[in-house]
Amino acid sequence: MGQTKSAGNATAPEGFIDVVYLSDKPQMSPEIRRLFRQKKLTCHLLPLDRYNDIRARIDRIGTVLVDAEGLDISQDQRLGRVLEALERDNIGIVLLTQRIKRPVRSFSIVSSETSFSMASSVDSISLDDLWASISVNLAQRKHQHSGITSKPPGPTSLSERLWDKKPGSSSETHGSFVDSVKEQLRLAGLVQRDFLPAQLPNSDDLQWAVTFLPAEWVSGDIYDVARIDEQHIGFYIADAVGHSMPAALLTMFIKQALVMRQTIEKNYRIFSPAEVLKNLNQKMAGQKLSGYQFATCCYCLLNVKTRQLTFARGGHPYPILLREGQPPQQLQARGSLLGVFENAEFTQETVQLQAGDRLLLYSDGAELLVGRLHDKEGFRFAEELMALKDCPITEIVDRLTELARTRDIDPAEVDDLTLVGLEIH
Repeated sequence: MGQTKSAGNATAPEGFIDVVYLSDKPQMSPEIRRLFRQKKLTCHLLPLDRYNDIRARIDRIGTVLVDAEGLDISQDQRLGRVLEALERDNIGIVLLTQRIKRPVRSFSIVSSETSFSMASSVDSISLDDLWASISVNLAQRKHQHSGITSKPPGPTSLSERLWDKKPGSSSETHGSFVDSVKEQLRLAGLVQRDFLPAQLPNSDDLQWAVTFLPAEWVSGDIYDVARIDEQHIGFYIADAVGHSMPAALLTMFIKQALVMRQTIEKNYRIFSPAEVLKNLNQKMAGQKLSGYQFATCCYCLLNVKTRQLTFARGGHPYPILLREGQPPQQLQARGSLLGVFENAEFTQETVQLQAGDRLLLYSDGAELLVGRLHDKEGFRFAEELMALKDCPITEIVDRLTELARTRDIDPAEVDDLTLVGLEIH
């Protein structure tokens, strides 16, 4: 115990590793290294980009400490991707970022008020608090894998208690309960769909196409396409971290908290895309959400008369512009994850659309079909999208949706998929 492996040793660790320390820095701080040595914890230092290298041995990892100090989160999307992967793997984390605001709950199986920490540097978080966060996560993981006894958290609802209760002589009661839960989740999915637009503002000049494909009964994605007035249409995709019910609940909050215009007596003012995301981010941060506490979003404002598109994004994949005779283009704007930094600023950009242009917004569940960022090549569009780049937007969305339904992927990588497409006539 008490050993620290360097970042250069990025292979999957042998034996049980107490802490995986993800950081782009060449070494961890002396204070944290000393803490691990005093507590006799094994540690594996790994670059942020290399987390996937050890996911095959995830059962041998106790907890993960992510040192994100100094990352430009508005441009660097790796942090969001890593946090989502950790959430899917049910690993408790401690996140060190650029400021300390409040302790919130982690993505850990264990519900703890201090197991997820925000800090301006490793010096601004108490080492006692850091050790408490790590020990809580380790207790649960080692209980599962090493036989160390720890009291698991109690049920947080009646249904959870009933779910864990094993019927004595027959599985009939348990089967009936499972069927009931499934039906409730199915109905929850229908309720969520009721929050989606009932119809799209198609016209002679505009053609819309959308896909909403949850990974499970409910989705961690939400979208809207709404006419604000005779001249403007606002539309967006938001993606809460993770999927299933917790993420779906956050999408309902986002749906209500994202405001496109302000009405004062008989007058109104349309919010700019940067204002829309800034206001949404402040509402999320002010709500002090726990667990699934952050999201991404891309919001666009279209002037239907001038065909001018203004957009802003917070941690979300860039929208794609498809223009006849040109390669696909990412429309870039700076903006960090929503719900992490209360005072985050969001920039907006404007592009002049023309007849024949097609615009595609997508959630990260569609990345394999649209394109991904590669370490050496930068962003590379997927072959599936390149084969469709000259097609009408309805065909692009329909074909990508069909590919998503039929492709063979690892069940652990299944994610909610949402597409919003626009074509200018």
